[in-house]
Amino acid sequence: MQSESIAQRPPTRFSQFLALTKPRIANLAVFSAVIGMFLSTPGSVPWRVLVGGTLGIWLLAGAAFAFNCLLELKIDARMNRTRHRASAQGAIAPAEIAVFSLTLGAAGAFLLATCTNVFTMWLTIATFIGYALIYTAILKPATPQNIVIGGLSGAMPPALGWAAVTNTLPADAWLLVLIVFVWTPPHFWALALYRREDYRKSGLPMLPVTHGIRFTQLQILLYSILLCAVAVMPWLTGMSGSLYLICAIILSAAFLMYAVRLYRHYSDALAKSMFRYSIIYLTLLFAVLLIDHRLIT
Repeated sequence: MQSESIAQRPPTRFSQFLALTKPRIANLAVFSAVIGMFLSTPGSVPWRVLVGGTLGIWLLAGAAFAFNCLLELKIDARMNRTRHRASAQGAIAPAEIAVFSLTLGAAGAFLLATCTNVFTMWLTIATFIGYALIYTAILKPATPQNIVIGGLSGAMPPALGWAAVTNTLPADAWLLVLIVFVWTPPHFWALALYRREDYRKSGLPMLPVTHGIRFTQLQILLYSILLCAVAVMPWLTGMSGSLYLICAIILSAAFLMYAVRLYRHYSDALAKSMFRYSIIYLTLLFAVLLIDHRLIT
């Protein structure tokens, strides 16, 4: 009986506000930023930059995601995946979300300006304004290619981490951005496939809703092929060694196998499996890139 009462305990205000920051997505973005920090230098990352930069990027990412919840109150309320959010249920007032988002953003900007550099602060602000406003408010309801056109914002965290350490953005930093940029469409469209009825209810012009399952399967396959090519570019440019190349080929082959299977024999379960693997893929790809980088520098 005691465990049953604990399970039914309503969420705390803290957990409701924390959920607005979409912690799982924010954590992946911050992980990519930290990888960018360590890849930017053959030496160690100063603790002030590592801690302050990581926290600053997380706070600004959380602010953008919270503002996203504010802009999509009505859409979230129509979707099974998001209707449990406190913002969609009205448990947190829009004014409270706005203040929360602005507070997180201001704190994040302050940390980046004081612990890293002003360039990183403005770059991070621009990145998450691009996500919260340009992608969410303009592109997402306007075109089924929203995730492609607006994907640059979501792909920027590795560059933010790189800039936090070096105050520059060389070609290698943009290569990391390119990997995430090409990874994003097959990752997101796999989710959109098995959640297509949710998106149909939302009224958003997501690709499986506007162009059908078969066309989306083809797009996932084509982007997965492109991803396989882009994933080996750090080796081609001398950014990494043979360890990364071998792991990138293995990880990308598994990614492509998911895409081929999804194209040939679609099921919601397979789309869900591919979505989950895509997160593992990016995490391991960047982790191996860092390990390899440390071995050759």
